[in-house]
Amino acid sequence: MPTARAPGRVTLIGDHTDYNGGVSLPIAIDLATEVTFTPKPGSFLIGIESDQFPDQPLEIALGGTAPVPREALLAAGLLRIQPPPSGGSVRVTSTLPVGGGLSSSAAFSVALLLVLGHDPDPLALARSSQEAERSAGVHVGLLDPLASGGARAGHALHIDFTTLETRQVPIPDDAAFVIVHSESPRQLTATPYATRRAECERAAHVLGRPLGACELGDLSALSDPVLRRRARHVITECGRVEEAERLLARGNLMGLGTVMTEGHRSLAADFRVSVPAVDELVEDLLVLPGVLGARMTGGGFGGCVVALCRPDSPALDPAEHAPRRAWRVSPSAGAALLGT
Repeated sequence: MPTARAPGRVTLIGDHTDYNGGVSLPIAIDLATEVTFTPKPGSFLIGIESDQFPDQPLEIALGGTAPVPREALLAAGLLRIQPPPSGGSVRVTSTLPVGGGLSSSAAFSVALLLVLGHDPDPLALARSSQEAERSAGVHVGLLDPLASGGARAGHALHIDFTTLETRQVPIPDDAAFVIVHSESPRQLTATPYATRRAECERAAHVLGRPLGACELGDLSALSDPVLRRRARHVITECGRVEEAERLLARGNLMGLGTVMTEGHRSLAADFRVSVPAVDELVEDLLVLPGVLGARMTGGGFGGCVVALCRPDSPALDPAEHAPRRAWRVSPSAGAALLGT
């Protein structure tokens, strides 16, 4: 009866850069999803129960061709990629809020693949997770599953989406993080996420290369003001990733906070993936004592905000943000099997 655990993630800087061949700097967090698989030899059915959806158990036939409900599409895609030797039951428990922008979907995907015996290489896990998401109708990048699978405790993960190379970036011990939910839920299938991807593809086509490989001087070739704004976000966001790493190497947390906040404002103004509830939450956090920077995290259109704080900041106490949900988090280790 093996169990696998996969963490969620927040992006310190570098959102919407993954599908543009750019760079990103996420951390895994100590909110996670655990999946336990109990095989039933001779059975051809997989039953899935989740503590977050206790009234919606799923049942999927292995190798079946019959349509499955929309809520089962991701699990069915994962089971096609990594089929178990027999049917059985899957139990899912999670501390990650669904629709919070903390990669609950990627954490589930990575944990289920691992518990079914998938190659534990982070990039292999990420590619399989992405394939399953696409089969469920959600065209995501590799950022979320790669961060969930490849992170190291106490570090951010630098990801270059052109080469798919990663490296660990140490986080100073005095960097403290809190996540606050805007209580505006998000669902990528019900937002303009696909439109943003298409806009980036059009801009890249005009410029002749991925936006992550472009420079600000290239923007003059884009006559469409919308495409120019989308490209400007990606180009400046990649620059902010590099600047954030330089600041981390010097232990300059105040500078890092400023870069994080600048990234949020670019996501809101140039990429247009924020919403008023998130923008207001960012501004509310920035005036609290000891908060050095704040930004939305994830694909946008609702969800959570991550704030970088000094260790003595009252903002780190989740109770300070009631009635909003909040969690103090630390840079955590990536996915792993917990035992059999």
